[in-house]
This record gives sequence, C-alpha cells and structure tokens, in this order.
Amino acid sequence: MTSSTAAVLSRTEQKRQAILEAAIELFCGQGFPNTSMDEVARLAGVSKQTVYSHYGNKDDLFIAAIEAKCVMHDITPEMLADISNPQRVLRHFAQRFGEMIVSGEALTVYRACVSQADTHPEISRLYFAGGPGVMLILLGDFFRRVEEAGAYRFGNPRHAATRLCLMLFGERRLRMELGLAPEDTDDERREYLNATVDMFLAAARV
Repeated sequence: MTSSTAAVLSRTEQKRQAILEAAIELFCGQGFPNTSMDEVARLAGVSKQTVYSHYGNKDDLFIAAIEAKCVMHDITPEMLADISNPQRVLRHFAQRFGEMIVSGEALTVYRACVSQADTHPEISRLYFAGGPGVMLILLGDFFRRVEEAGAYRFGNPRHAATRLCLMLFGERRLRMELGLAPEDTDDERREYLNATVDMFLAAARV
C-alpha cells in the first residue's frame, strides 16, 4: 500500500467517524424521527453525498451509530474470542457492558425508543438490531464455544446470553432508567458485576 493510498483511507475513515459522531449526537439530542441526513452531513462537516456513500439510508446510519457505541466501549467479537478462561473474559465483558448501559447516550436512546414505541415502532426494531441483538449473538456464540470445551453447560446459548445481560443491569441501571440517581459507588458496582459473573458461571459448571 502506498503512502498516498493510506492517506486517502485515513481521510475516509475520519469522515466515517465524523458522520457517526454527528449521528449519535443528533439521534440522542433530538430523536430519530426529527433527525435528517442533511443535518448529519452539516454537523459532520461533509457533503450529503458522502453520508449516503457510507450509509445508504437513515436506518442503516442509526444501526451503525448504535453499534459504534458498543465498539467505543470495547465490546467487540475480539473481546469474546478467547475461551480458555471464561471467568476472566466474562468479567472483562461485564465491566465494559456495565459501563455502556449506564452511559448518558445509551439511556437517552433507550428512553427515546420507549417513548415513541407506539408511534414509531421501527425505531425500537432498529435499536434492538444494532445494540441488544448484536450483544446476544456475540455472547451466545461465546457460550456455545465454551460449552463445547466441556467444563460448562449453559443450555440454550441465546437464553444464557439474555439471562446474563439482564442480571448485569443491576440496581444502578434500574434507578437511572427512572431518572433516579445511583446509590451505589463505582467500587460497589464493579463488585456487583464481578459477583454476577461468578454466580452465573458457578451455576453452569459441570
């Protein structure tokens, strides 16, 4: 690869990142229905054509923005690639997932989906496809591979993934969904997440 090609790719990636950041800000700030691709382009400092060249429509952009939030918190397939130490991997996942689900942007998008579910159910479908749906697929595949190694039995991988994710919400997420301030400290939150993983694995150990 030549240096000029690398530079072009770098500029392209920078534009893609700018588009995603602009989309996240607008979707969180004013909601999916009230955000246009023109506004995203203006905020990102690119042309509308550039936005469409990266993301074919607003639905695709919304899903990409939700998925980008997962990547920003290091929740990627690589995080769940190693099955040699499930406790270590899942504790790491739990901390990153636990941080993401109580972030301001995650809560804003979630509340927007719930508040508009009756009039704009497609937003909830897009949110689930780009966020929770991806998470359940990644975790389910991890549990399937760990179970094949023989030390654990999780049963239905999808159900196991759903069970763990909901357990990791904890009291902090429940309180914040209701607009209440968390009462636990960060240390207590970390302890809760680690203990949840340990309890989950203990129940599945052969």
